[in-house]
Amino acid sequence: MPTVSPKITPKNPAFDHTKYRPFEFAPKLENRTWCDKRIEKAPIWSSVDLRDGNQALIDPMTIDQKMKFFKLLVAVGFKEIEIGFPSASQVEFDFTRKLIEEGHIPDDVTVQVLVQAREHLIERTFESLKGVKKAIVHVYNSTSRVQREKVYQLDKEGIKAIAVHGATLLRDISKRYPETEWAFQYSPESFSQTETDFAIEVCQAVCDVWQPQNGQKVILNLPATVEASTPNLYADQIEYFCRHLPSRKDVIISLHTHNDRGCGVAASELGVMAGADRVEGTLLGNGERTGNMDIVTMAMNLYTQGIDPELDLSQVSEIIQVVNECTNLPVHPRHAYAGELVFTAFSGSHQDAIKKSLDYNESHPETQKHWDVAYLPIDPIHIGRSYQDVVRINSQSGKGGAAYILQRHFGFNLPRWTQIDFAKVVQKEAENLARELKNDELLDIFSKTFLVQETFKLSDYQIKNVSGDVSFEGQVATNEDVLQIIGKGNGALSAFIDGLVKVTGKDIHVTNYAEHAINTKATPSVLDDELGDNQTNSAAVSYVQLNVGGKVYSGIGVCNSTVSSMLKGVLSALSQAW
Repeated sequence: MPTVSPKITPKNPAFDHTKYRPFEFAPKLENRTWCDKRIEKAPIWSSVDLRDGNQALIDPMTIDQKMKFFKLLVAVGFKEIEIGFPSASQVEFDFTRKLIEEGHIPDDVTVQVLVQAREHLIERTFESLKGVKKAIVHVYNSTSRVQREKVYQLDKEGIKAIAVHGATLLRDISKRYPETEWAFQYSPESFSQTETDFAIEVCQAVCDVWQPQNGQKVILNLPATVEASTPNLYADQIEYFCRHLPSRKDVIISLHTHNDRGCGVAASELGVMAGADRVEGTLLGNGERTGNMDIVTMAMNLYTQGIDPELDLSQVSEIIQVVNECTNLPVHPRHAYAGELVFTAFSGSHQDAIKKSLDYNESHPETQKHWDVAYLPIDPIHIGRSYQDVVRINSQSGKGGAAYILQRHFGFNLPRWTQIDFAKVVQKEAENLARELKNDELLDIFSKTFLVQETFKLSDYQIKNVSGDVSFEGQVATNEDVLQIIGKGNGALSAFIDGLVKVTGKDIHVTNYAEHAINTKATPSVLDDELGDNQTNSAAVSYVQLNVGGKVYSGIGVCNSTVSSMLKGVLSALSQAW
């Protein structure tokens, strides 16, 4: 049937790149230092899942869902958690009160709340926090040029006045609640689209109100509310800000990057290199538009460099389950570190390299101080995943993939020459089904190809050894007859081959042979019929490659007896040639 080409709609004339201009808010930064630095320790993490992440949901979380998510964040190890926007809705207010009144906030965790720089909203926010031991009150107003000109229609002085007014309200109202240890946070919203010198001017005006040099804890959060530049330009903005802010040594510099350009993690990493102390984000990147900075990804990036992320991500599947239940959002199967397929290789060359790397590590444990496996940046076991998902089989898979599955899950350590023959069978089956093959299906194909002897079946036999001369005498049943096998050689295998040559009239030579023990409990469905009633905890597996009439065939035999498994392997190979 001829292939039908997809119909492509003609280019939309509205797709016009001239409507956009290069990013224009990067400061002139000479002798930048961030590009020569490396991150050497984890930043202060602040989860905004319950606020920024919640605002991005089609159906915002209920109080019960927020409570479940909060407990997850505590278990993961967050010490600063933005729990919501208590002045925005009754649900947010009630959740804040529930956390405080029912004692759900551990002593080493500081909750954070967001509020606009407006008096009645700030009053309501402090009411929601009454009785809390420690809290960060996060006030913000937008400073970007587009918001100044088109939203607020105010000049720079007018925007700065909003920030100063909000800072003053926080300072004064907090004094009514002396039982709480307060920290103040200010965000010049859309910092990345603000002239950096103006952002410094506004933030310093806020610091002049709060006076962090006198002991008031102050966080200045510099958000890429809309990611509008490459990460290096954002890093320039951060380093420039840190260099020129008069109060820099007395404040914590925080980052809050979004993912509009798909670079939220990179921007935060470079921002930390540029001098930031703290990072806000969400566990799996949920947030407005294309999402917030993904803390799991950034934290695991540190982990792969030998840096303690100071968050417990050792059971990432459990984290995903709670996040899914609370947000009703799926996780992409190729999501970094957390995706279902992120450690999965279908490519034959990838599978072969993974298998060989793991085999090498197992045989050279003394050299394996650090993780070093082709195509696997981390050991899946470290985040609660198993090797089961590392290699999966479809029509693109090569010999290494099928061999990996059989070795890791079922105990069959196929030599290379058997891998090549079996890979052809597997590829043909995957192509016929036009889908991935499950592990049990692969085992079934393996069994039918090599282990189930329908053409030849070994019956009774005797082997005698007289002064190194070995004789074989036995029977091999076929579908039509029972063959009497009588042969001689310098070993049981050569004597058996000699007898087969005589009775079949074919030119048969052994070209390769390998064997190993196998745990009979590993693959009971396959081994039961082969071993019969006399099963022990281990059996022998023999791999035999025969040259039959100039063509090469592989066979496999399994039996409690090593000699019987070898003879069965010969018959398995011979059946491929028959």
